[in-house]
Parts: sequence; structure tokens; C-alpha cells
Amino acid sequence: MPWEKSFDEDEAIDKAMQVFWEKGFEPASLSDLIAGTGICRGSLYNAFGGKAQLFVKALKKYDKDNRRAMLAELEAMDDPRQAIATLFDRLVTSTVEDPERKGCFLVNTASELAAHGPEVSDIVRNGLRELQAFFRRSIEVGQARKQFPGTLDPDATAKALMAMVVAIRVLGRGMSDAASLKTIAAQAQQLLR
Repeated sequence: MPWEKSFDEDEAIDKAMQVFWEKGFEPASLSDLIAGTGICRGSLYNAFGGKAQLFVKALKKYDKDNRRAMLAELEAMDDPRQAIATLFDRLVTSTVEDPERKGCFLVNTASELAAHGPEVSDIVRNGLRELQAFFRRSIEVGQARKQFPGTLDPDATAKALMAMVVAIRVLGRGMSDAASLKTIAAQAQQLLR
């Protein structure tokens, strides 16, 4: 008799994402995933193939639901300066308001890439590359509209802004308070003046 799923796969991936996001890939045990998803070991393996495959699905879901959704919303804004300011405001707010101080699942994964294969590396690199491209496009539009100085190097400034996003996400996991994170966000916007 063929195996039948008795759970919602998308919901299970979402629950697994929370486990991986909170603990990281290596520290998240199969027991943690079973407890977090409410799915027994056999069903977990039958549906997803194993911990590594479930991690990939969870990371892709996070990327789609969080980073890509946010960038699509920001790209739709007509004001590049406001879009960049909104991004940094949201980063600080979400970091400070998270009682578990989990940071960003994508950035957290970037710090443990050695534990993963090429598929995870590609997801992380693509996500960070697209964020940097958002900054570069915003700067170029802002320069065309005379909102940003023409002397700014869009590529170099985009890389610096990306580094500040990573800094907020990493330092926000418990090393810095809200005031320090707001200072980083303000400095990021100073780069555009």
C-alpha cells in the first residue's frame, strides 16, 4: 500500500523553518524537527528525504516569503531614498522586536555555509546578490532623479549597504542594543548623502 501524507507539506516546511532558523542546521536534531513539525520520523523522511533536503525547502520558503516579498514591495515604491530607508527601518524594528533574537535565516545560513552543499550556497549567494542589486538599482534611479549625488559609485555603495544589512542582522542577535542598530541604519543612509 503506498504511503499517504497526513499533514500539510507547506505548514510542515514552515514549522521546520522555525526550528532551523532558531537553532541552525547542525544543532537542529531530528528529534527537534519531529517535535517542531509534529511529524513522525518515517513521514518526515518519506516526504522530504532527510534533514538536508528539508533544510533546503525551509530556506527557499524563508527566502520567498521574506526577502523576495520585501524586495518586491520596496521595488514598487516610487522613491528610492524612501525604499532604502524603509528597508533599514524594518530591519531594525524586526530585529529589536524579535524576543528570540533569531536574526535573518539567510544571513545565519551564510555564516555556516561550510556545513552545506552547493544548493544552499546558491540560495544564499543569490539572495544576497539580489539584495545588493536592489541597492544598486535604487542608487542609479536616485542619481537619475538627482536624489543622490552623481559622485556615488552605485556598485561600491550597494556593497557597503549590503554589509550594513548583514551587520544589523548579526549584531542584532544579542551583541547590540536598539540604539546601536539604529546608529548603523542611520550611517547606512548617510552613505547616500
